[in-house]
Amino acid sequence: MDCYFHPNVPSIAPCMDCAKAICATCRDERGTCPSCRLAEKIDAATGTRTQLGGRVPPRPQAPPPPQPPQAQPRATVTVAEPSDPIESRALVALGYPLWPLALLGLFDRKQSRYLKKQALQALGFNVGFAAFWGLLELASSVPVMGWSAGVIMPFLIPIFIVASVFFGIKVWHGDEVRVPIIGDWIDERLPAA
Repeated sequence: MDCYFHPNVPSIAPCMDCAKAICATCRDERGTCPSCRLAEKIDAATGTRTQLGGRVPPRPQAPPPPQPPQAQPRATVTVAEPSDPIESRALVALGYPLWPLALLGLFDRKQSRYLKKQALQALGFNVGFAAFWGLLELASSVPVMGWSAGVIMPFLIPIFIVASVFFGIKVWHGDEVRVPIIGDWIDERLPAA
């Protein structure tokens, strides 16, 4: 018969406690096997252990499931009303490349809030580009800064043409146009209807 712990080694005697067949390597001077010796050590350790004072806190319960995301209130977007005449929309749309038409569009008495806002944005867009042009023209007269302003100025007119046509087409179709700085400034001052 082979050793319980070493299958290829012949056993010499059974364990005194559990009667498993063990070899000479596994047997100690009392005749016990390694598993019985380990059990004795565990029993001795648990017998000397003292109880700790206090109370074991209860296991925390699972956290509540997360709340479904709440829909955030959306900002109101003004779009062209179906009652807006096509002539008024065309007048305001042409106000982006041609500022006098935007000024003329402001005088329409039966104009909606959308068209009034777009006419003001068109005027602000034109005034902003004119101010930027003037600033670059002024900077070009300064000796060292003039070189950088002179490089930017030829690109300003094509940018103005492309942006004004883009904004005009969007207004013509009744989409919301938001000129970056001017649109925010107008929203603060234009009363909600």
